[in-house]
Amino acid sequence: MSRFATQPMTLLLGLLLVDIAETFETSIGVMGQIRTASSIMTVIFALLIGVLSVRFRHKSLLVVGLAFLSTSALGCIFAPNFAFMLLSYSLTGLAIAMVEPMSLTLLAEHFPLERRGRAIGWVISGMTVSYAVAAPSISFIAGFGGWRSALLAFVLPISLLSLLLVVKGIPSTPHIHYKTMSPRSYLEGFKIVFSKRSAVACFTGSALLMAAYQAAMFYGTSFFRTRHLIPVDLASLIILGAASSFTLGSQISGRWVNKFGSKPLSVSAAFFTGVFIISYVNVPDLMLSLAFRFLGSLFMGVTYAASSSLTLEQVPTHRGTMMSVSSASGGLGSVLGTGIGGLSLLLFDYEELGISLGSLAILAALIYQILTVDPTRK
Repeated sequence: MSRFATQPMTLLLGLLLVDIAETFETSIGVMGQIRTASSIMTVIFALLIGVLSVRFRHKSLLVVGLAFLSTSALGCIFAPNFAFMLLSYSLTGLAIAMVEPMSLTLLAEHFPLERRGRAIGWVISGMTVSYAVAAPSISFIAGFGGWRSALLAFVLPISLLSLLLVVKGIPSTPHIHYKTMSPRSYLEGFKIVFSKRSAVACFTGSALLMAAYQAAMFYGTSFFRTRHLIPVDLASLIILGAASSFTLGSQISGRWVNKFGSKPLSVSAAFFTGVFIISYVNVPDLMLSLAFRFLGSLFMGVTYAASSSLTLEQVPTHRGTMMSVSSASGGLGSVLGTGIGGLSLLLFDYEELGISLGSLAILAALIYQILTVDPTRK
């Protein structure tokens, strides 16, 4: 539920950006920059959480993150102007920087290794299931009362429910008392994490995968609408199909990671993700293109869960720092992918876009194969 709760704010902005811009009498381009501000907050604060995870309980950080998420929704509901909306929505980026790494870190604390892969698959599924539930719910509610009503009736309650479930449902674990530690000691986790080649390779692979997949998702709808003249309502179903395929992939990964290992699964799935991203924009037939699109999402779901498992085990003594840096690298990857995708479309066309993005995923597969080590398989 904590990962589910991080998605509705982003979905609402994508679906109702035009309406929000009209409310504050600003252009769509300017209004869209609140998403940019939120992404910047995620990258910056993900690194800060890597430090704080040494000092504070991981459950406490997750609770604070969800509290920021609820505060963000509440602030947007009552935002009187663009500046207040920008500030309020930016808190979503801060919340994501806390919720994403801490949710995975807590799995390692509460689940033994043999059950951890399946648990990761379920948590990651929470993100994509949100697309299936939140998108139609937000659209339906906003149709009656506007975008603020969608925040009030859906987004805020989901955030508060997730907060309640975390507080009541996740046991508290003992944490080493760090009051006597010097400020320099808090950075020890970063020193240890970045001293391991395999850990750095995991960060790099995560950035490349997020660059490939997020950009493919971002530009994919435009591809189908312009090349195959797909109407908007059918394009939304394609997004739903891709999200469902991703969810299925993460569940498959959760079941296979113990059998095949997180590294081999990450390598093979990342490779096929790249192949199918290249393929779906380079075939003329609509049905074949859709099949490749959904297969790419399926294998990306496998890759995301498997690579998360691989990253989680790199430095067991500093998992909070490890996953926080991984979250920051994923955020940077999203920015990189959007930039590369936009440049490819500016200079060339969708075929070259698919090749450039798919190549990033294949490069990630090579990095996982050559530079990473699975500590659980030694």
